[in-house]
Formats: sequence, C-alpha cells, structure tokens
Amino acid sequence: MENKKIALVTGGNKGIGFEIVRGLLQAGCQVYLGAREATKGEQAAAALAAEGDVRFLEVDLANQATLDAAAARLQRETGHLDILVNNAGINVPGDGSPGTADVRSVAQVLQTNFLGTLAVTQMFLPLVKQAAAGRIVNVSSPLGSLTIVGQHDWALLGYSASKAALNMLTVQLAYELRATAIKVNSAAPGYTATDLNGFEGTDTPAQGAAEAIRLALLAADGPTGTASSSTGVLPW
Repeated sequence: MENKKIALVTGGNKGIGFEIVRGLLQAGCQVYLGAREATKGEQAAAALAAEGDVRFLEVDLANQATLDAAAARLQRETGHLDILVNNAGINVPGDGSPGTADVRSVAQVLQTNFLGTLAVTQMFLPLVKQAAAGRIVNVSSPLGSLTIVGQHDWALLGYSASKAALNMLTVQLAYELRATAIKVNSAAPGYTATDLNGFEGTDTPAQGAAEAIRLALLAADGPTGTASSSTGVLPW
C-alpha cells in the first residue's frame, strides 16, 4: 500500500466517475469510490473489485457530516491523499435560459456543483498536502467556458455557471498552492453519454474519463491552473 497512490473520486458509482475509478485502478492506485448512496456505492465498488484495491466511501456533497466522517476515515487509514477527483455533480429540471430558468433549480445546481465541491476540496485539502505531490482534478465542462458558450446556443444557465465557478476554483486554488508540488486542473469530458444528458452524448463514459485520468496522474513537469479536454487546452 505504501507504493500505491491513494485516490478519491467523488460521484464514482456511475458514468464518467465510475470510469475514472477504473482507470486509476488500472494505473495501480488504491481508490476510494465516493458516492452518496451506500447501496449504489458498494455495488459499484464490488463491480470494480477485480480491477484493483477499491473501497466505497460515503461522500455526499450536500451532507457535511459525511465529509467529516470520510476525511476522518482517510486520515486513519492512509494519512494522506495523492489524488482528489471532484467529479460529483448534478443537472436538474428547471434549469434553462436566463429569461426562463427556475431560480430554485439554478440555486440547487450551484449549491451542489460549486459550493459542494468547494466543501469537499477544503475538507480533503489537508490530506492532499500530506502527499508528496498531490493532484486535484475538477471535472468541468465546455459549458463552463465563457468563450465557447458565447458561440453556441447552450441555454443551461445554472449548470454553465456552476462549471464556470468550478474553473475559477481551479485557477485560484492553483495559485494559492503555487509554492507546493500540488497541481490543480479542470478536466472537460466532452459530450459524454450519461444520465445528466439522458444518455444523448456522442462519447462513451470511458472516453469522457480519459482527460481527468491523465490530469490525475500528471508528472512533476505537468501544468497547473488549466482547463483542458482530450483535444487540448480550453479557453476560459
């Protein structure tokens, strides 16, 4: 265990998160599969057991008690965290264009995707700082790019704003940690077929997971404070 990188992937029980867990296991990491529902999390961990050392960890972005308990467990079991992948996120009915989006739906998306991710990051950052060279990956989206959204008819105000805010977290945290060996980056999966889009995406979850996996395993000379997809760096 001492030779394995320790990773935590939130929202790891399905879709892109599940494939990120799989990819990190195949890379030789010990992975904590974070999920908010115990039954689904345990089932996902069991499905990946043949791939490597995977353990379910209850992580609910809307429940601080689960974050406290999860951080305490990792402190007991590992004492550090090499990789944190902030993958968990939601999309809810009622989100839409600025003129018609339900304000409560927009608030719910921002609360989970941004503020929930911020809470997770703050909770596990002390453990990442205990690693030799920590990696934090925020799973974002092209919908979080002001430049890209300004060129398309993508009317999901809450989701887009939450991912733009997540990119700001990436930039500011990378700068805050600039004197350390920790690297913080945003990974955009692309249009991936998941339940967030009714499985209408053109890419598979494995394809969508590839960039997050790459950033999680960055070498010492890799970038920090960037947003990228499998096709390259994305504009802010």
